[in-house]
Amino acid sequence: RLQSYGDDTASIRAFGEEVVTDLCDQLLTAGAPGLHFYSLNQADAVLAIADNLSLNK
Repeated sequence: RLQSYGDDTASIRAFGEEVVTDLCDQLLTAGAPGLHFYSLNQADAVLAIADNLSLNK
């Protein structure tokens, strides 16, 4: 699926956020006590994932 996006960076980013959101949801559902992200000063993706998981307050 990723290859189908070619050079469309916005779609690649959205796909990555979707995949990571799903993985984080699976971890939390399985009982993980929390999540830790290394954003390397690129917080936008992490904030989007937190929004997707309804973690932002």
